[in-house]
Amino acid sequence: MYGKVRAYITEYGMISPGDHVLAGVSGGGDSMAMLDMLHRLSGELSFTLEAVHVNHGIRGREADRDMELVRAFCKERGIPCRVFCVNVPALAREKKLGMEEAGRAARRKAFQEASEAAGKQARVRIALAHNQNDQAETVLHHLARGSALRGLGGIRPANETTIRPLLCLERREIDKYLEERKIPFETDSTNLEDDYTRNRIRHHILPLLEEEVHGKAAAHMAQAAELLAQADDYFAEEGRKLLMKFMEQDGNVLFREEFFQEHLILQKYGIMEAIGMLAGKRKDLTGNHVQQVISLWKQQSGKRVSLPCGVCAVRTYQGVCLKNAGTEKERQNQEKGEWTLPVPGELKCFRGTFSAEIIPYFGQEISEKKYTKWFDYDKIEHNLSVRTRRQGDFMTIDREMHRKKLKRCMIDDHIPQEERDWLPLVTMGSEVLWIVGGRISEKWKITSQTARILQLKYQGGYQDE
Repeated sequence: MYGKVRAYITEYGMISPGDHVLAGVSGGGDSMAMLDMLHRLSGELSFTLEAVHVNHGIRGREADRDMELVRAFCKERGIPCRVFCVNVPALAREKKLGMEEAGRAARRKAFQEASEAAGKQARVRIALAHNQNDQAETVLHHLARGSALRGLGGIRPANETTIRPLLCLERREIDKYLEERKIPFETDSTNLEDDYTRNRIRHHILPLLEEEVHGKAAAHMAQAAELLAQADDYFAEEGRKLLMKFMEQDGNVLFREEFFQEHLILQKYGIMEAIGMLAGKRKDLTGNHVQQVISLWKQQSGKRVSLPCGVCAVRTYQGVCLKNAGTEKERQNQEKGEWTLPVPGELKCFRGTFSAEIIPYFGQEISEKKYTKWFDYDKIEHNLSVRTRRQGDFMTIDREMHRKKLKRCMIDDHIPQEERDWLPLVTMGSEVLWIVGGRISEKWKITSQTARILQLKYQGGYQDE
C-alpha cells in the first residue's frame, strides 16, 4: 500500500521537494494511516510534515481521547502537531449553520491559520485522508441528487492547495495497513449512526452493492469518477475557450447566434463558465439554471431570468446577455439624471463626454458617423439637455413632422429593452433630438436652407464607426 500511495502522489504531482504538508488528522483509521505514510515519505520526497487536529467540542470525552491519541502519536515520531479546539455547536448557533457546515467552517479556519503560521518560505499542501470508499459514497450521493459531470467526478485527487494521497486505496486496504503497522486509531461514534445521508450510504447501500453486484464496486466507482472528472476538466476548458469569443469590453457576456450552433454540451459548459466568472463562484448553480439561459435564445427580446449569485441573463436583439444584475442596477441608477448641454462647450456625464460645436454650413458632406451628428442650429429655440428617457418623450419621424413615441422608436430600431432606460438622449423638453448611437429627429436635420450646424460628438464608452 505504501508503494501504491507513493506512486499516486508522484502521478498527480501532489508534493514537491521543499513543500510544507499539513496533514488533517482526526484520530480515525484513515487519517492515522495517512499520517504514518506521509511521515515515512517526508524523508524520501524532502518535504516537512505537520499534523493538524481539530477538536469540534461535540463528543466530550471521546473527542478529548482522539486529541490525546494524535498528540501522543506525533510526539513519539517527532511530528509537529497543531491542535485547534472549537465549540462547533456554539459556532453553528452564532452563524445559523448546520452542524456539518459549521464543522467544515471550523476546519477551514484551522487550516488557514496553520498555513499562515507556516510562513511563505514553502508551498503549503493540505493533506486529507479520503479513500476510494469515500469517493464511491460521494458519487452515489451526487448521482441520486441529479448531479452533472462535475459532481459525478467526485473528489479530486489534488487541486491548488489540497491533496488526497489515499484516494487510490480502498478502506479494506487501509485497515490492512493499520494492522500490519500496528498503528493506533479511534472510532468516531457518530460515524456509526445513520443520522446523516452519507452514513446510510456507507452502512447500507455500498455494502449491498459489494455483496450483491460486485465485490470491488467501490473501487470501480472510484475509477469511473476519475474518468468523469477528466471529461469534466476537458469540457470546462473547452467551455472557457468558447466563452472568450463572446466576452464584451464591459465585462459582460453576449452569446450570439453562433454560440447556440455549438454542440449542446459546450453551450452548457460555456454558460457555467460565464456565470462562474461573473459571480466569482458557482454555489447553488444547477442544470435547470443553465437550461433557462439556453431557452432564452428562442424567446423574444426583453425576456430575462435571474441566476444564482446576483447574475441575470437577458434576451436582447443581438443574443443572450449575461451580466451582474447588482452592478447593472447600480450603474443604471447612477446614470439616470439630467444635465444641461452647453452650446458651444463640453459636458462630461455617463461613461464619456459630449462636445458641442457651431460651424457654418456651405453644402459640405454631412457626417455619417454613429457618434458624431449634425443638426440645423438655427431651428433650435431652447436649451438642450442630456438625460435618460421619461414618460411622454417623442421624436419627429418625417418631413411632414409626424411624431412617434420614443418607446415605439426604440422598438422599431431594435434597441434592447434592458438598454432603453439608461441610453443617453439629447433632448429639448420632451422632444428627443438624438438617441445616442442611433437615429436623430427629422425636425432638425440639415437642409439646403441651413446656415449654421450644431455638431454634437459623444466620446467615451463608444467609438465612432
